[in-house]
This record gives sequence, structure tokens and C-alpha cells, in this order.
Amino acid sequence: MSTSSEVTSPSPIDNKYTTSTTNNNNDNHPQTQSTVSSSEQSVVTPFLVKHISDQNQIPRDNFHKYCYRHNPDVTCNKLTDEVKMKHIQNQLEKLPRRDQEAISHVWSIFCAAPMHHRELILQGLLSQCCFPQLSFLSQEISSLIRIDFISALPQEISLKILCYLDCNSLCNAAQVSKKWKSLADDDRVWHHMCEQHIDRKCPNCGWGLPLMHMKRAREMYDEDDLKPAKRRYSVVADDDDAAADSNKRIKSESTSPKTTKVVPVVRKRPWKAVYSERFKLEKNWRKGIYTVKQFVGHTDGVTCLQFNRKYLMTGSYDTTVKIWRVDTGECLKTLTGHTKGVRSLVFDNQKLITGGLDSTIKVWNYHTGTCIATYRGHDDAVVSVDFSNKSIVSGSADHTVRVWHVDSRTCYTLRGHTDWVNCVKIHSPSNTIFSASDDTTIRMWDMATNECLRIFGGPENNGHIGQVQCVIPFTYKEQLVEDEVEDESEPETHSHPHQHPLPHNQPPPLQQQPPANHTLNSTAELPVNGPTHLLTSSLDNTIKLWDIKTGKCIRTQFGHIEGVWSINSDTFRIISGAHDRLIKVWDLQNGKCLHTFGNDSSVSCVGLSDSKFAAGLESGVVKMYSFE
Repeated sequence: MSTSSEVTSPSPIDNKYTTSTTNNNNDNHPQTQSTVSSSEQSVVTPFLVKHISDQNQIPRDNFHKYCYRHNPDVTCNKLTDEVKMKHIQNQLEKLPRRDQEAISHVWSIFCAAPMHHRELILQGLLSQCCFPQLSFLSQEISSLIRIDFISALPQEISLKILCYLDCNSLCNAAQVSKKWKSLADDDRVWHHMCEQHIDRKCPNCGWGLPLMHMKRAREMYDEDDLKPAKRRYSVVADDDDAAADSNKRIKSESTSPKTTKVVPVVRKRPWKAVYSERFKLEKNWRKGIYTVKQFVGHTDGVTCLQFNRKYLMTGSYDTTVKIWRVDTGECLKTLTGHTKGVRSLVFDNQKLITGGLDSTIKVWNYHTGTCIATYRGHDDAVVSVDFSNKSIVSGSADHTVRVWHVDSRTCYTLRGHTDWVNCVKIHSPSNTIFSASDDTTIRMWDMATNECLRIFGGPENNGHIGQVQCVIPFTYKEQLVEDEVEDESEPETHSHPHQHPLPHNQPPPLQQQPPANHTLNSTAELPVNGPTHLLTSSLDNTIKLWDIKTGKCIRTQFGHIEGVWSINSDTFRIISGAHDRLIKVWDLQNGKCLHTFGNDSSVSCVGLSDSKFAAGLESGVVKMYSFE
């Protein structure tokens, strides 16, 4: 009984002495071995029976019954344990049988013990460990405490964690295991990635992906050539027509057993594929991987161009407008009607509007090649045109901007510029017009009242010193990089309006437009939905970024050595073409030049899409650079 009392003593010291005595007398005292063995039977067996029976009341759910390491549902840990246990078993078999039984009893007691008992046993063992054993434990624990938390956590939490990873990290995570791959490739994770990067710059990684708007929808219902269709002007109309045609086919072939194959099925692409497609495109933009296609046909310099996914339209000094297929480079139609060079054009799914040096504006049905209407009113060449809904805006060499309302058949003339109006742009959300002129200023007009809301320019606002050729209004929600010099000189520019109120802007425009004086330094009359910034290019070789709220130039981009004739932009880039025969690609957010492309003649106009940009040259050639 005394021996039994010593074995069941909870003191680690008592256990130490008992074990020591047993080991020292193992070979010489068989009677002691028998006594210890019987005492073990009397103590260990009831302990195991008691606690193993208690485990029967544990819930059957593995995540409550087992700890993470021993959960049989976690396959990756189970495989690791099998290898480790096989190694331990081999080491155990090398020991004498009595030692094997003793060690097995220790393991059995520890496995059957409740959580509190296990901690008590471990505390006793650790208190008796020497430094070599503690070092061994440290090495073993460093690998054992690693937890596959992605597999262990509920799926919703794991997906939430994966949403914080970038693209490369998600791809690496998908290679860890099958479980990780299923989670890392989940549509919800990649949908979040698309929301974070497409058509915006991610503040964490600095990457932004192109929108590629409605590309797949257009590819589903496409025409092979330009031909007069009843309703082929919008994507929505195409979808409706296709659906109606499908219904007719189904009704007419209702007796056929294969009628279900006629119905077009819209397949949903995984968000990972959507992201991957745009990521590859953006990567090509960044690395400068592209192909070039040339469109040759004009006999004089190209003055204007615009393109979409399928068509490229170009205007030239040779008085013609040409319509090209983007994919093949084939010239589909040549529109003639202007008696002098075509200086500007803009088109949508229905119509094409052109402005010429013959002082006229023409509206075309480019599907048939016929001229629908001609507008006359300017006293000199029409240099720029734009349209929105049922309104056409034109800028002319007669120093005026005209607003043509098609439905009401009325025309309003906006006066204020003192030289050629080279560019006009309509900002539909705010119902405003922006005009750029050779008088070095940019004006903002209200289409409802026909009043000038703001004038951008002048040395006090760091304005252009050369003729302004192009203006682009846009809204940018993120922080744009500004010139440091502007921040340092800002107190001086604020003092100018108070010290010299009369010469705040150029005298001629202010004398002819008294209302503009009142609104120039006030933002009260600016529309709520107006753009936040302006981009302008000038023959002073610079591109400038303007803050519409303050009316000041906040950044000037240098790089061209001759006048910049044309610019275009999207959410991420600025494309510029200049008289120095160079095309430059700039980062919109920070203003840095990313790429430079040389040509054999001056670049008079540029166009930009998500995957391409085009440039019209004075030699009559049009180049299209594709990054797909």
C-alpha cells in the first residue's frame, strides 16, 4: 500500500524518486518490478476507465471533440502526424519491452487526462527538464504550433482574411493545398479584388486595372460589316433584337427536339478570369509590350480621329472622313461632302458629326454613308465639335462657341474668347461646356444660362503662355500629385486678387464679359456635379493640370520640346502628341512620363482606349498601338 501511495502522489518530486528507484533496481530486483507493475495496474487502469468514460459525453462534432492538431477533418495535419508517429514508433521499438510498457503507460495517462490534468502533468515535467531537454522542446514546438488557420476557421472568416492579400499572394496561397486553392480561387475573393482595382488605383499596391466596359456584351452580338440595319445603335437594342429573334426561332422550331440549343446562353466568367485578363493588359501597358498597326489612305495630314473597339474614324486636310476596321485595317467607307479640310469629328453608335474648315458642321449616318444634316452659322472654320443628347457644341476660328439644340432648332452663341477656339468639351453631368482658345485661356460655360462661370489662365494662376489646343474635364477622387513649387508660392497667388483686382485675368476677355469677373474668384455658381480637374495642352510645349474649385494650375508636365497638339486620357494615363514627332504616355496620378514613342512626322491628334491608343500624323498615316 505504501508503494501505491508513492506512485499516485501528485508531487513531481515523488514521481522522480519512484522512477529513479525503479530504474536502478530494474535488473537486480524482479520482485520490485512485479510490485510496481501491480501498483500500476491498480492506479492506471481506474484512471483510464474513469476519464475515457467521461469522453463519451463529448459532442460528436470533430471541431468540439478534438483539438485542432488531432482533428481528423484537417487532412494536412493528419498526414504530418502519421509521419511523426511512425518515427516515434520506430524509436519506441528499439527499447526493452519493460521500457516500452512504462512509456506507453505514461502516454495513456496523458491522453486520457482532462485539460487541467494535462497542464498539471506538463508543468511537473517542465520543472524537471534540463536545458538540453528544454532546447529540444523549443525546436519541436516551433513547428508544432504552426496552425493552418485558413482551413480551421469558418469559411466566411477565411475568405475575409484572403481579401486582404494582393494578386501575387493569392496565387501563392492557391498552391499551398487543395483547401487553400478552393478558398483562394473563390469568386467572392476575386470580386473584391476587381472592385478594389478595376477603374481605380489601389492605395495599397498602386495598381489599377482598365475597365474594358461591355467588351463581352459587344462580342456576343456583333456585325461583320457596316450595313444599314434597322436597329443596330446600342448594346441594349442588340440584346433585345437577339432575344426576339431567338423567341421566333423557338416557336417556329417547336417540333424539333433540338430547339433548346438555339437559345443564346450568356456564360458568366469567374471573377478571377476577369481580373487576370485586365491584369495582363495593365502589365503590358507598364512594360511597354505592344504591336503597331498602320492605316494608310489619306492624301494629306490627319487632323482628327476617334475609335472604339471596332471602328476607327479619321478626318484629314484632304476633305474626307475615312472609316476603318480596327482589327483588319481595312478602309470600309470614305465620306465626302466638306469642301475644305475636316478639323474635328465625334461619333457614337448612331451618328457621326464633323466640323470643317468650310465653316460647316455635318451630321452623318455612317452606316449608310449619307449626310443627314448640315449646320451653317460660323463665320470662319469650325475647329472643334462635341455633342451630348440633342445638343451640338462647336468652336470656331471666329472666336465663338455655338450651342445647337437640335429639337428646338435654336442656336446660342457664347462670346468671350479673343482668338480661335481650338477645343470644346461637354461635361454632361454638370451640363457645362469647356472651351480652349488661342488666347491662352480656358473657359467654363453653363449650358442652361449660356454664361461664363470661370476663366482659367493668367500668370498669377500659372497658366499657359501659348495657344491652348486641347482641354479635358474629368473627376478624380484620389489624391493627385501636385507641383511643390505651387505649394510654396500659394500665399503669393492668394494675395494677387486683393492687391491687383483689375488685371486678375487678361484685360480683353474681362472687358467683354463683365459677369465673368464676378464669378472668377467665387465657387458659389459652380455646379454640384461638375468635374474636379482639367487637363490642357498648349503650344508652349506643356501639359497642365487644373483644380476647378480654386481655378489654379496645380501641376505642369514638361517633356515635349515643341507644341503639344493633342491629348487624351482615361483613369490612369494621359496620351500626348506633339509637333516634335513624339507620343508620350504619362501617369495621370503623379504626372510622370512612362513611355515615349517616336514617329517620322508631327503628331496632330491622338485617341485612347483601355487597350490601345492611336495617333494621326501630318504625313497622312494613322498608327494604332495595341497592348492586348
